[in-house]
Amino acid sequence: MCVWPGIAPPAARQEAGSARRDHYIQDMDHPVLVPVEVPQTGDERHKNWAKIVDNVDTDKSSGWAFEGEFIATGGIQDVPSGSVLLVYGERGSRANPQIEARVYTVNPDGTLTFQADAKGKAWARTLRDTVEECLGLELPAHDLSHLPDDMLADELRNRGWTVTR
Repeated sequence: MCVWPGIAPPAARQEAGSARRDHYIQDMDHPVLVPVEVPQTGDERHKNWAKIVDNVDTDKSSGWAFEGEFIATGGIQDVPSGSVLLVYGERGSRANPQIEARVYTVNPDGTLTFQADAKGKAWARTLRDTVEECLGLELPAHDLSHLPDDMLADELRNRGWTVTR
């Protein structure tokens, strides 16, 4: 089950054959990006990748079921707050790699919340339902009350908004 810290998950929103993640962006032109340390799973000598998942194709049971943007692992990346992060890696020998995949949700403060993991060749199908649940969650609102008004106004002006008091 996919959960946000301190928030009870509502029923996941379903679309025909997929769960669509379009509400983690407050405004399609201005996503709320937070710096996140993207973990690396597995051995760096083998295949490893991370993806910001925005859609799940429930007709597929392989890694191709997860649609979204690939990002680099093992460093800091700017990721949309509230997004679902899928991290894949392999370890062991080249002839017999051991697969491990993990699902995280990105918190507004730039931390990750672990949701699930899976090992072995059935990793994608094992995680598909959890990722779909995470995509359907209502996200916590960004609490900006601790920021000074002038800082918020400056940010809005930088984004092209007209701000009046």
